[in-house]
Amino acid sequence: MGTSLPLLAGTVATIVFAASALPMLGKARRTRDLRSYSRSNLVLANLGNLVYSFYVFSLPPGPIWMLHTFYVVSSALMLLWSLRFAPGRAPCEPNTSTP
Repeated sequence: MGTSLPLLAGTVATIVFAASALPMLGKARRTRDLRSYSRSNLVLANLGNLVYSFYVFSLPPGPIWMLHTFYVVSSALMLLWSLRFAPGRAPCEPNTSTP
């Protein structure tokens, strides 16, 4: 029981943290409005995630791997979307013309 309680707590926390960020990601993708996010903060978050990955992935596999992977992916998406959907940039729309 000594290691099962921490593992359960880590798993539950991972699910809660990921679920709390999903509405933000959904709204950012849906509206393409990321003006309220600081680009420098997004860059620093991605840099921090990169450096922290060396530590996290040196640990035995567990919930922290899942949580950190979620943070890496969500931070990278937010940065990419902030660049792609930047104000003044032409929107990327699919080509619907037929040859």
